[in-house]
Amino acid sequence: MLTPHQIELVKATVPVLQAHGVDLTKHFYARMLSKNPELRNVFNQAHQARGAQQQALAAAVLAYAQNIEHPENLLGAVKQIAQRHCSLGIRAEQYQIVGHHLIESIKEVLGAAATPELIDAWTAAYGMLADILIKAEQDIYNQQTAAQGGWSGWRPFECVNRVQESEDVVSFYFRPTDGGPVPSYLPGQYTTVRVFSKAMQIAQPRQYTLSQAAGSGMLRISVKLVLGTQGAPDGLVSSILHNRVKVGDVVELSAPTGGFALEDAKSEHPLVLIAAGIGITPMVPMLETLAVENPLRKVHFLYTTQNLAHYPLKKEVDAAIKGMPNAAKGIFFTQPGQADHLGVDYDAAGRILLNCCTPTYKQAIASTSNTALITSPIVFLLFIYALPSSYLHHTIRFISSS
Repeated sequence: MLTPHQIELVKATVPVLQAHGVDLTKHFYARMLSKNPELRNVFNQAHQARGAQQQALAAAVLAYAQNIEHPENLLGAVKQIAQRHCSLGIRAEQYQIVGHHLIESIKEVLGAAATPELIDAWTAAYGMLADILIKAEQDIYNQQTAAQGGWSGWRPFECVNRVQESEDVVSFYFRPTDGGPVPSYLPGQYTTVRVFSKAMQIAQPRQYTLSQAAGSGMLRISVKLVLGTQGAPDGLVSSILHNRVKVGDVVELSAPTGGFALEDAKSEHPLVLIAAGIGITPMVPMLETLAVENPLRKVHFLYTTQNLAHYPLKKEVDAAIKGMPNAAKGIFFTQPGQADHLGVDYDAAGRILLNCCTPTYKQAIASTSNTALITSPIVFLLFIYALPSSYLHHTIRFISSS
């Protein structure tokens, strides 16, 4: 527990963190990964190279300092961080390593300004946050191992099938090598795939949404091949999966987790599902689950992609919608192909805009009782921009698909 004086000292560092937080986290990661290189197997090296993890950690440290008197304000963020940590197999003992390098980085970056009492305050603050996260993560691990077919950490899975879904998306079907069952999971949750990079000589993890409803005895992910642009390299793990993983190969998976999920499939509230590109992956298990558990629910599915050649999992979408008499879909192609048929393959050219929908469909989407689930920041902004202010009364849950 922090003393009142320690709380004030942590709060006093907020301006410094606002101005130099990224410098601190860059120094921290460089220090930690050089002195504990085994952790390179845990951290996404592509995000490290782009500076994404440094920026995310700087924002998290700043938010913690700003809310040091009321850490309960961060419970939502703590839950998401804990889920992500569990998907990476983070364990309690690793917090000691992280804490050591974080405190040493504060000393080295702040220099003389890092007084002994300031270091003591931040050491106590880090210890309090670590305890919160360790408990939250242990609760998740306990839930995962208690579930039928569940596990924590990494479990080997064999690729039993791979399907080319579209020009740049491949689905991989995985079954446990131990012959055991896989746990149930909520539609929208994800797993982490860990593969070995020969080029980097380290293991690398990536999160991918489970793109099939639970109950098949397998775990399916649908992976878009990420091609580098403007000098950036191609996606490391997506390239390994597309180019190297074949039927019979073994990869490691984490237990399903994640908070962006359809938890109320049996609700009677109308549901709007909005996605773009590879953001379709969480929507498919949602639609499949609804088609089985609540086929009469009013569901509106809006999706935008380039064209039919870039429309993965279309058969699954069509099959699910066909089994729901009160469901409707609107498909938007930004670059329709010459062989793509308007009114058959897609409903309008361009991105998702409400004014492209029929009046009846528009009214249904804007219903006050709707819940909207959105998987693309671009779609989110364009969709909201197209709505009159009187329509902005949706309950919206939003995520960038993994």
